[in-house]
Amino acid sequence: MAFLVSPGVEVKEIDLTSVVPAVSTSIGAVAGHFRWGPVEEVVTVGSEKELVNKFGEPSATIYNDFLNAASFLQYGNNLKVYRGVGAAVNADSGTDSGDANVLVKNEDHYDSLTLTGTGEFIAKYPGALGNSLKVVVIKNTSWGVDSDAASVSWQGQFDIAPDAGEVHVLVLDEDGDISGSANTVLEKFANLSVTAGAKNDDGSSKYINDVINRTSKWVWVGSDAVSATGTDDDEFTLSGGTDVAPSSVAALYSSAFGDSETLDVNLIIGGAVSSTDANTIIAVAAARKDCVAFVSPPIATADAAATKTWADSINSSSYGVLDSGVIYVYDKYNDAYRWIGNAGNTAGLCAYTDGVADAWFSPAGFTRGVIRGVTKLKFNPTQAERDTLYKARVNPIASFPGQGIVLYGDKTAQSKPSAFDRINVRRLFITMEKAISTAAKFQLFEFNDEFTRAQFRNLVEPFLRDIQGRRGITDFAVVCDETNNTGEVIDSNRFVADIFVKPARSINFITLNFIATRTGVEFSEVVGQ
Repeated sequence: MAFLVSPGVEVKEIDLTSVVPAVSTSIGAVAGHFRWGPVEEVVTVGSEKELVNKFGEPSATIYNDFLNAASFLQYGNNLKVYRGVGAAVNADSGTDSGDANVLVKNEDHYDSLTLTGTGEFIAKYPGALGNSLKVVVIKNTSWGVDSDAASVSWQGQFDIAPDAGEVHVLVLDEDGDISGSANTVLEKFANLSVTAGAKNDDGSSKYINDVINRTSKWVWVGSDAVSATGTDDDEFTLSGGTDVAPSSVAALYSSAFGDSETLDVNLIIGGAVSSTDANTIIAVAAARKDCVAFVSPPIATADAAATKTWADSINSSSYGVLDSGVIYVYDKYNDAYRWIGNAGNTAGLCAYTDGVADAWFSPAGFTRGVIRGVTKLKFNPTQAERDTLYKARVNPIASFPGQGIVLYGDKTAQSKPSAFDRINVRRLFITMEKAISTAAKFQLFEFNDEFTRAQFRNLVEPFLRDIQGRRGITDFAVVCDETNNTGEVIDSNRFVADIFVKPARSINFITLNFIATRTGVEFSEVVGQ
């Protein structure tokens, strides 16, 4: 109640303990062409092993985006992956004349489809990898009756026959493209009912469609019903799956990572791309204003002059980072060496810097900028070439004997000389803006009076003092009073705060002056006091 109308005690709580929250700074994001995995769905992976588990190993022809993602995962453990495809389709067991394979992108897409002509089973995801799958259905009526050698082997995977009206199911890697060994059992399911609504004793579903669609990593149930009768085990070989690359990988980034309100990413990994695609990817980061995009020159780029030409066509933006790296890395999955872009490593160095220092430290140099897992560079820029590249906003990737391959620059793609032409300053402001804007949301719909303004100042100033103590800024001031919240501002239902900061700058140039003096000269006479 608003007021007491008779004597009594009314208790109210007012929470003035709000703080500026911590925000993420190390979440990577990559979109591209992968052999397996959900399509048009953002999936989080934390390691290269998990990347393989969800998106498959790279092949001899589909490897660039996988290796780019794997480069980042050498340093960070939070990567958002988005798979795109062109006119690819899923493998299935349909055998009717005229049947065409369908595209099943992900679980939501499967649920929305009305399937026809796909046979009993469909590969979980589109791609030629699904053609290696085979599904074996073992029945109560075929147990011990089917004397085919393969069937005897399949039945040996289970201790006893399925009950009447039930089946055992095996999912096999028939060709060995998935596991490396033909007829490897990938999954097995015991005692699945072919009757809709059938339940286990604990009340969970045992209906084959429910169990396989919910738990299998490799197949969906297709349009045709699975039979539990007959004297032979049913074997369904899946075929017709195709690999088709998306028409434009760069175009995927907008649909995958364009919404900053629902998806938090910090480091967008563009890979080796043309200047046109680089502009598309950097534009996504610039529109979001809470992340940085990293791009490398195309694989064919073989020298500093070509790299400069590439960079000259890229728009000025402090939300982009260019490097000169076309790198040679080992593909352990195919026992081959591959040329890829260095963007995944550059983004990874930022994630590494977050772990050992803070987002506002430079990721370049011999302390935090040593690149891992690189065999050689397409070209190793000389000092003169590094000068040319740096003027063109390109951060050189250079190899130094005995010291490794190093990110040897920390510029953003901004052409205007200012504090924001450095990676550490851009990431400092992203960190401050994300954290303070998140805290500021709780001021919405409050009164614009001195109490609210003082509360906001008391919220922001300790946060900035903490960043100052951690060497991110050298000084700051928060102005939020009647000078910038005038009567006109208040009457238009707005709230204004001006936050001034002096960002810390990274050292890019060192001058060492060595001065020789005569024996009898006092140093105070030369340098003063």
